[in-house]
Amino acid sequence: MLSDNEVKIKFDKLSNKLQAGQFSEVISETLNLLKKRQHQVFFNILSIAYQSISEFQKSSDVMEDALRMNPNNPFFLNNMGISQHKLENFDKAEEYFNRGLKIAPNYINILNNLGNLKKDLNFTNEAIENYKKSISIKDDVLETHLNLANCYQSLGRYENAIEHYERVLEINSKFTVADRLISKLKKYKENDVHLESMEIKLKNINLSEDQLSHLYFGLGKAYEDIKNLEKSFIYYQNGNKILNKKIKFDIDIEKNDFLKIKDFFSKKNVKKITQSSRKFVFIVGMPRSGTSLIEQIISSHKNVYGGGELPFLSNIIKNKYFNDYDIIKLNKNDEIDSFMSNALDEYVKKISALDNTKKDFTDKSPLNFRYVGFIKYIFQNSKIINCKRNPIDIAWSNYKNFFPDTLPFTNSLNDLGNYYNLYEDYMKYWKISFAKDIYDIQYENLVNEPKNEIKKLLEFCNLNWDENCMHHEKNDRSIKTASAPQARHPIYKSAVKSSNSYKSYMEDFLKIIND
Repeated sequence: MLSDNEVKIKFDKLSNKLQAGQFSEVISETLNLLKKRQHQVFFNILSIAYQSISEFQKSSDVMEDALRMNPNNPFFLNNMGISQHKLENFDKAEEYFNRGLKIAPNYINILNNLGNLKKDLNFTNEAIENYKKSISIKDDVLETHLNLANCYQSLGRYENAIEHYERVLEINSKFTVADRLISKLKKYKENDVHLESMEIKLKNINLSEDQLSHLYFGLGKAYEDIKNLEKSFIYYQNGNKILNKKIKFDIDIEKNDFLKIKDFFSKKNVKKITQSSRKFVFIVGMPRSGTSLIEQIISSHKNVYGGGELPFLSNIIKNKYFNDYDIIKLNKNDEIDSFMSNALDEYVKKISALDNTKKDFTDKSPLNFRYVGFIKYIFQNSKIINCKRNPIDIAWSNYKNFFPDTLPFTNSLNDLGNYYNLYEDYMKYWKISFAKDIYDIQYENLVNEPKNEIKKLLEFCNLNWDENCMHHEKNDRSIKTASAPQARHPIYKSAVKSSNSYKSYMEDFLKIIND
């Protein structure tokens, strides 16, 4: 049995190891310590260690044991809520957070985590209220101001967003994420105060590579605004070099997944399953091809809920089913039927947490172009909208935006070229079987003839004409993508051939897509 003093000493050592990223050691040592004394700090640190390596089910299991010992411990309830949120058990997550707040109504960690849950479920105004309450209790928590700013940004309330990004920088001037995010919401002019502050920070403050990468993208955007193209490109290039070093993209892995998928669908033993009563519109394409604008237009329709950029389908198909079943070995009809049926049930359950009132639902995750075949077998009546745009504009728009983890191919013009070719190969393949259910919309045609293109788009989706779709800028739904500021504007033509000024810098990309 450990004494209280021994518990404190052990906890301090474990906390230091946790901060140092020594998660395996923390887990091993804490499991041994729990055999000697079941103290709350050991349960908490073990739960956090599991969360740190994305083992959320194990974290949840730990908290189940802890809550049996003490069901009213707010620390336990908070950690359980976090784990359930990450496991996409949204109702359970909210239940645990609310239980915690009944016991400790001013516990800012729970307020913030409940805000994160509401934000992810598109209940953005509820998220804002949680963050504001947290700030009223403690005003110097960087993450709270950052999350609040992101919520305001997603709603198009840019002045409010900038105010809280600036507060983040007051708390920690080295938190250059806020500099980058401010830059996306501003139109810079010569001698802009924020531009000057970023330059001073770059020259005079010792920054990590991670901090530098954010600052480089912020400066790239600022110099792009004031038409200093050479300086702008250099900063974007410097930022992308750091990101590319951090996460190497391997096109061969992506190509191998494509071969697995083609092999699966070539067997012709996949049968369609019963469709959900809801109708789904999946919006796919290369990132920065106009997917956010298309969803904003369609979700302006009175009968449509805009789900946004959802991870659910990818998590279900790639992360879960590829791993659980090994898609190459899925040959038996009963296994395939189970695969498809479970995927449908799981997806419908998750999107119902966002909205369960409107019949039509949009899912705008560009990279779902990889899963068109699965979409058409799982959701029989679904529609696929394939967003197309001038490839050079796509490449430049991706290269100048900060996509470190989710889109690692955007950090290199070579990788962008290879991935664009793979996207084209995917869509050619899917159109062999599903051409009538795939609608190509060209961004350039949309901005030149919006009414005509929107009419054809709605007809393809089996939606009646709704004048609201012509005024998508009035749609006040939350938009969380990098394209949010553009998607909130009335349709404009200035983004067409927006890469022209930088074309001389794009030779690596052009060479690959033209080979």
